[in-house]
Amino acid sequence: MCMYLNKKLLSSFLALILICSTTIIAQKSDKTILINVNLIDGVTYEVQPNKTITMENGKITSISNKKSGFDKSAIIVDIEGHYVLPGLIDAHVHIDNLENAKRALTYGATTLRSASVGSYKDVALQRLVQDGKIAGPEIIPTGVFVQPKLGASILADPELSSLYEGVKTHDDLRELVRINAKNGVQYIKTRSAERAGSPDTDPRKQVFTESELRAIVDEAAKSNIPVMAHAHGSVLAAVKAGVASVEHGTYASEEALQLMKEKGVYLVPTYSTVEDLTQPGGDYDHPVTTIRGQYMLPQMAKTVKRAIEIGVPIAASTDSGYGPESLNRVSTEVMNFVKLGMPINQALHSANLGAAKLLRVDDRTGSIEVGKEADLIVTYGNPLEDISAIQDVITVISNGKIAINRLPFERQ
Repeated sequence: MCMYLNKKLLSSFLALILICSTTIIAQKSDKTILINVNLIDGVTYEVQPNKTITMENGKITSISNKKSGFDKSAIIVDIEGHYVLPGLIDAHVHIDNLENAKRALTYGATTLRSASVGSYKDVALQRLVQDGKIAGPEIIPTGVFVQPKLGASILADPELSSLYEGVKTHDDLRELVRINAKNGVQYIKTRSAERAGSPDTDPRKQVFTESELRAIVDEAAKSNIPVMAHAHGSVLAAVKAGVASVEHGTYASEEALQLMKEKGVYLVPTYSTVEDLTQPGGDYDHPVTTIRGQYMLPQMAKTVKRAIEIGVPIAASTDSGYGPESLNRVSTEVMNFVKLGMPINQALHSANLGAAKLLRVDDRTGSIEVGKEADLIVTYGNPLEDISAIQDVITVISNGKIAINRLPFERQ
C-alpha cells in the first residue's frame, strides 16, 4: 500500500527525523581535530584523502597528514572517510528567529545574507553569533527593506516615523538607507520591480527608476554598504544604478546580462523558490502564484542558463525563512544549478567562495584554509561525483563549534 504525503507533511516528517538523528555537542575544549577526512577545500575541488584538520578558537590552524600524537585535551572527531567541505552560504534568506536560524544551520548553511526581515532582528542574530552565544549561522543583515511602503516595518525604529506616508522622494530613500546603516546593517535590500510571490502584484512592473536606485546605491556607498536589488523585471535599471547583486532576474534581457558580466554584478536566481511557486505547499501556496510560476520557471531557467554560458557570477540562495513548512534549502539550489548545466565544481563554488565574495567575507570563510574560520560540513557521499550528496549533511561545524554531528556510524 502506498501512502501519499503532501509537501507540508513531508517537510514536517523530514524535519522530525533530522532533529531526532542529530546531536548538539556541548564542547569542553576550544580545540577540535577531525581525522580520516576526505577534504574538498573549496579552492581546487579535488578530493584530498586522509587529511587531518585542526581547529582552535574558531579558526582552522592546520591541515595535515598527521595520524597520531594528538593533543589529549582536544575533541577528536573521526570523519570515517566521509567528505568535508566548506560550510554552505545562502545569499538570500528571510530569517528573523532563533529556531529558523538553527534549522538553516542543521542543513549546513553556516553563513547567510538576510534579504530583509522588516526589523533589525537579523542584526541581533548576527551579534549573537559574533559574541559566541550561538554557534551560527553567521548572518549578513539588511534590516528594513527599502521600498515605497514600509508597512509594519515602520515600527522597527522611531526615526522611521518620518516615512509613515511612504518613501516618495530621493531624500526619503537616502534617509531610509541612513537609518539602516545606523542600525548596523551590512547590506541594503531594495527593489526595482514588484513581487512574484504575491497574487496581487506583477513581477515585471517597475517600482524604482534608475535614478531612484542610484540614490540608494550612492547613499549606501557613503557607509561602504553594497546594495542588493529584488528584480524579476527592470533588471537593467538596477545594474546601471550600481547594485552588487540582482535577486531573481527572471526577465533579464541580454543587454542586462551582458552588463552584469562586464560589471561583475552577481545573479542570485532563487530558482528553487520559483520552482516552489509551481507546487502546492512549501513557502508559497496560492492558485494565482502557482499558475504564474508555471510560466516564470522556464523563463528563469533560460536566464540562468544564459548567465552560466556567458560567465555572469552566480550565488546560490533560497529566498526562504527556513520555516517548518519549507523544503527549500541552499543545497537544493546547488543541485538545480547542476540540472541547468552548471558544472558541479562551479555549482559548489556558488555556495562557497563565490557567494563569500558577494557577501564580502571571502577573506575569512567560503573555503577550508589555514587561518580562516572553521565553517565546515561533512557529507556522507562525494558531491563531486553525485551532487545530491550535499542534501545529506551529517556534521556541521560553525565558527569552530560542533553544531550538529551524527557520527560515528562505525562501531569500534
